[in-house]
Amino acid sequence: MPFSTGQLIFAAFFIVVFAAVMIYAYRKDLKLHKRYYKGSLLVLLVFILFIATIVVIKKFIVS
Repeated sequence: MPFSTGQLIFAAFFIVVFAAVMIYAYRKDLKLHKRYYKGSLLVLLVFILFIATIVVIKKFIVS
C-alpha cells in the first residue's frame, strides 16, 4: 500500500477543509465577482473554442 492510514486521513481532511474554505471565500466575494468579472464566462468559452479549433486543424489538416 503506497499510503499509510494516517496519510489518507490527512488527505481526506485536507480536501474537505480546503473545499469548505474555497466555497466560503467565493460566496463572501460573490457581489464583487458579479460586478468586476461580468464578461469572463464569454472569454473562457472563446478561449476553449480557439484551443479546440487549433486541435482540430492540427489533427485533420496538418497531419
